[in-house]
Amino acid sequence: MKQRDREIFRLAWPNIISNVSVPLLSSVDTALMGYLSAEHLGAVGLGSMIFNFFYWNFGFLRMGTTGMTAQSYGARNKPEITAVFFRALIVSTLIAILIIVFQNPIVDLGVVAMNATDTQADLVKAYVLTRIWAAPATLGLYVLMGWLLGLQNAVIPMLVTIAINLINIALSYYLIIVMGYGIRGVALGTVIAQYFGLILVLILIAVYFKKYLPRLPFSRIVEWSAYKKFFLINRDIFIRTLCLTFAFAFFYSQSSKYGEVLLGVNVVLLQFLNWMSYGIDGFAYAAESLVGKYKGAQDFKILDQTIRRVFLWSSVMAVGYALLYGLGGDLLFRIFTDVDQVIQAAGPYLLWMALLPIVGFASYIWDGVFVGLTASKAMRNSMLLSLLVYLICYYTLEPHYGVNALWTSLAAFLLARGLFQHYLFYRKGYELA
Repeated sequence: MKQRDREIFRLAWPNIISNVSVPLLSSVDTALMGYLSAEHLGAVGLGSMIFNFFYWNFGFLRMGTTGMTAQSYGARNKPEITAVFFRALIVSTLIAILIIVFQNPIVDLGVVAMNATDTQADLVKAYVLTRIWAAPATLGLYVLMGWLLGLQNAVIPMLVTIAINLINIALSYYLIIVMGYGIRGVALGTVIAQYFGLILVLILIAVYFKKYLPRLPFSRIVEWSAYKKFFLINRDIFIRTLCLTFAFAFFYSQSSKYGEVLLGVNVVLLQFLNWMSYGIDGFAYAAESLVGKYKGAQDFKILDQTIRRVFLWSSVMAVGYALLYGLGGDLLFRIFTDVDQVIQAAGPYLLWMALLPIVGFASYIWDGVFVGLTASKAMRNSMLLSLLVYLICYYTLEPHYGVNALWTSLAAFLLARGLFQHYLFYRKGYELA
């Protein structure tokens, strides 16, 4: 098992470090807004959720690219590795162009869907209409990071992600605190940092991975049957991710109904969940790479060993998060805001932060396993069922428990995802794909 553990940690630790830097950026943005006002705090949460709703839905660009590249890598099919790279980049560029073209309807729909107040609506629009210009870079990075993970390299994605987020944090601080740009400063810092990251990763790929980019006939890259396979796999991932982003958008939207103070509380508490999910995703990303590689090589004995060990180590991390949040939740919350009303209102809900890592970690790891298997249909079906559990739970409990119904429903959603995925895998095994 030592060899399996070494493989897992070789991929997991860079992903954990780079993933944790992502919510660090979000947390710094939230903290900077939290020190301006409760309205700014809520607005940046709503604005970020609008982007999450669109960008997460295109997460198939990373997940699908990782799974297909890893299987080609395991099968030692270099031309297909190259073809996946260019096909995914073409798709990401076309999607980014559409997002920019339709930016005004996107922001108008987002403001309505998030139940933003008049004051928040102006702030949210200022944020979204600035940050949306990063779309080509953001989606391009999804593809490039996924391709590198498929090639079993997590170090370059880690270095690039850390560089992006450090630049973003520095720019956000400068543009908000020094230049006084307010919420536009947060968005502009993200735009600049994303394009820097895109240029950096392209340079690194050209230097270190040129052997995986031999010249291919153009007809191979634009081969319709390959695009059909790409879209069939990613269609189901898209539906799965649409359900996931709807669940969190619904959470924000319903939070808005309880006023700006409780919205601010939930925005901050979701930062705790982000820290946990991105940390656990370090092991999930390792699962994507390794499961795809050994599926491509048809080595099912090592596949079984890898999955068991990934679950073991991720459960240890989940317990660590639960202890951290359970013992230090109040102190961590105060990092994000000094607004007394928000701090006082958070007390009854801090216990959820200790519970969510335990009930939720398995769903993240199963996602990684299913991505590696390119078992997109099973991912879609388990997510649809889990979303149904989430909505039934909320509408049943909300009249009696208010905001606690939201957190109960979110916990049930995460738990249901893990249980449904567990059932599907042990019923069909590697035939899932």
